[in-house]
Amino acid sequence: MWSRLYWLAVGGPLAAGLLVMGADPAPLQDLRNGLFDLYQRAAPRPYDPDLPVRVVDVDDASLARVGQWPWPRTTVAELTQKLAALGAAAIAFDMVFSEPDRLDPASVVKLLPAEARAPAEAALAGRDSSDQQLAATLKASPSVLGAILTHGTGGAYAEKWGMASAGDDPRAFVPRFSGAVVPLPELAAAARGIGALNWLPDHDQVVRRVPILLGLDGKLVPSLSAEALRVAQGASTYVVRASNANGDQAFGTKSGITAVKIGALDVATDAAGEVRVRFTATDPRRFLSAADVLDGKVPPAEVEGRIILVGSSAPGLMDTRATPLDAAVPGVEIQAQLIEHIVAGARLVRPDWARGAEIVLTGVLGLLLALALPRVSAPVAGVLGLAVVAALGAGAWLAFTRFDLLLDPMGPGAAVLGVYGMGVLALYRDEQRQKKWVRSVFGRFVSPKVVERLAENPERLVLGGETREITILFCDLRDFTSLSETMDAQALTRFMNAYLTPMTEVVLAHGGTIDKYIGDAIMAFWNAPVDDAAHARNAALCALAMSARLEALNAEWRRAAEAQGRPWHPVRCGIGLATGPCCVGNLGSAQRLEYSCLGDDVNLASRIEGATKSMRVDILVSEATREAAGDLAFLEADLLMLKGKSKASQLYLLAGDPDFSRSDAFSRLEERHGALMTAYGAGSFGEAEALAEALAASAPARLARFYGLYVERCRGAADQTDAPAAPA
Repeated sequence: MWSRLYWLAVGGPLAAGLLVMGADPAPLQDLRNGLFDLYQRAAPRPYDPDLPVRVVDVDDASLARVGQWPWPRTTVAELTQKLAALGAAAIAFDMVFSEPDRLDPASVVKLLPAEARAPAEAALAGRDSSDQQLAATLKASPSVLGAILTHGTGGAYAEKWGMASAGDDPRAFVPRFSGAVVPLPELAAAARGIGALNWLPDHDQVVRRVPILLGLDGKLVPSLSAEALRVAQGASTYVVRASNANGDQAFGTKSGITAVKIGALDVATDAAGEVRVRFTATDPRRFLSAADVLDGKVPPAEVEGRIILVGSSAPGLMDTRATPLDAAVPGVEIQAQLIEHIVAGARLVRPDWARGAEIVLTGVLGLLLALALPRVSAPVAGVLGLAVVAALGAGAWLAFTRFDLLLDPMGPGAAVLGVYGMGVLALYRDEQRQKKWVRSVFGRFVSPKVVERLAENPERLVLGGETREITILFCDLRDFTSLSETMDAQALTRFMNAYLTPMTEVVLAHGGTIDKYIGDAIMAFWNAPVDDAAHARNAALCALAMSARLEALNAEWRRAAEAQGRPWHPVRCGIGLATGPCCVGNLGSAQRLEYSCLGDDVNLASRIEGATKSMRVDILVSEATREAAGDLAFLEADLLMLKGKSKASQLYLLAGDPDFSRSDAFSRLEERHGALMTAYGAGSFGEAEALAEALAASAPARLARFYGLYVERCRGAADQTDAPAAPA
């Protein structure tokens, strides 16, 4: 029996680790990317100013000299001419000239008064437009223009290149798009190259890989960086190698693209035709101010024979991206760093065999440690486990610094630590069994303080009770029956777990005791068994936090529904609070105990929760709760005759926390709310309706439906008042 439990204990984390590594879910990819980012920050590629790449930067100084962006196309043409005259090998624009120049003199003339327009048009007769002038300059220069691929429709994409491939069809592996935002036809026809500007960051919006090729309407198109390299070398055709090309050993599997040949450069890529860039820190030597180029202040050696990328670092133009080294760099700098990476022969590779090797290593190390644990002491096993983890980290760092390989030591390391931890727990389980049982049983329902108290004093788990003042909370989902009818049993179970788990966490975080779950409802109370002098206040703050947490859950569920293409309906709940004396303790039988409470105020809290539906609010509290938690923001709701009560109960809205109660916004809300209640009580329904409509538009969203109810009440009361008397 001992052996079976031990192997279950050590086999669980090992199997889980292997399964997770095999599935490679998004969170694991995020962790791995974070680790690889740390590698780059610890040992970035050093910047080499001799590499043939420069960025002509439309920086703040350039904007101050020329004017705000976009510049007249004649200025862009002048910039291009000066760069070409200085001997640039390629001039690539990290921007899209998709619309006619709005600063063209002919366009500006149209804005003049009618009497001044004719002379100006006559003066401009026969003059080439600024776009035509730019086109002429582009045609005479080694120019490359940018385009943006989209998932919609767009203009015709001029092909300036040839495309050859070997092996599997590479179009099946690249990111695919259906449309494009392209340069003006006359500019596209004049340029020697057109490259896509699309970024494909990871979902944390960090750019780690940059595409060389993308798919557009069944064709391959190159990126801006690839086109700059092609034009600079005078090459005409890209040669794409994919799996199962001659010399590749893919054994029939379609694993993706392996390399793209651009002129004399053989660029290794990942399966999707992307390059993981070995970044450098931002260096001012990489940049040339566009203003300096226009003013002739740039030494020819900075331009001659180099690939020039024209872009902007000006914050106002919003062209910034995050990289593993920097939180915000100009997008054009990433293009430049990719070209540097390629020209310098740098490489940063996550090999195809890496994940398989990591999985095998995890299994071997986990099994060896599991065999060793029963034979050595816990400290020796701990040292052994830590040594293995350290060796994994050192090996991964060595692979990065010496061989440019990205290997992940976290999976094997986590599995080793998991095997060690679970093995030790299994070996020494008897000592911890009783406290572990108490915590596992009661930790889901009572506050951590109560768990510790019960774990230290198990004798408290006996029949009996005491009378004390507590605050009770009931929380129930709205329209749960209709909601449940849209789900099968498994989906409903997943939904309830996804809802009840965070709500329970909120209750426990606010010191509450979970009494029970009643279907979709939660019952909790405060001030028992551990004393809580501020129990009403803590319960009210918990109600606010539960409402906020449900809003966050709704946002998550909406995103998931939209991603899956299924309808989504917001989930709402009602929360009722009451404060008063109740009997609390371990209630039940000798066979089964529950720490619970009984009393009239328990029923009152349940009835108040039910009233939230008719009052169209998410939180209502009793008068006793309001008095006990007076520093929160409360508003009068209504005097209601609740089911099972012999007299009406005054109920209050919980509008916000103490900070909100002290704010000017609440003071204004409280004043206008009081005016509404006064007008409604006095029968001034027209005035009350106007106040309710204004409050419905300006009050916090949580209260808008409540004021909408009062609008309906006022209209109904006014209609009854205005109705003619029935004939005798």
